[in-house]
Amino acid sequence: MNQRATLAAHMHVEGFDQFHKDSFDKRKVRAAFRKVGRLVASRAQLNLSLAGGAGNYPRKISGVLRDSIKMRVSRSGFMVKVMPDKIAGMDEYYPAFLHYGVKQGGRVKGTGGQRRKKGERAALVNARKAGGWRIAPRDNYIADALEDESARVRSVLSAGFAAALR
Repeated sequence: MNQRATLAAHMHVEGFDQFHKDSFDKRKVRAAFRKVGRLVASRAQLNLSLAGGAGNYPRKISGVLRDSIKMRVSRSGFMVKVMPDKIAGMDEYYPAFLHYGVKQGGRVKGTGGQRRKKGERAALVNARKAGGWRIAPRDNYIADALEDESARVRSVLSAGFAAALR
């Protein structure tokens, strides 16, 4: 896994770039993106359920994280976002802690307006960087779900865009 966690999971469907958005029937485009969103969200839920902590995914204890995975189609209808959402069973939005991880040691804070000695803040930051992980970053199960379902996603979106052309 990379040292730096990213959320750069996206897909571009070729062949429809030369058309303007007004050339498409938005109802059909939104329907295609809804279908793709449900497909990726269900695959991400399946990845979490079946992994059981293997593959550097979070372990399923109560199923709250799995149930929090939702999809949302943008207003324009030309994008879908699949992400874990904060639901009633969560005290904190912990999917962010799981994805990015938590370093060992306290947060480097100010001293209430008092000046520090020269280099003291840098020493605290370096000590924190040298410490290990309290919660190690986990793999992005949603990006993996998009990668697993990429062929079906491309075919559904291509068919949806073709049917939506006016």
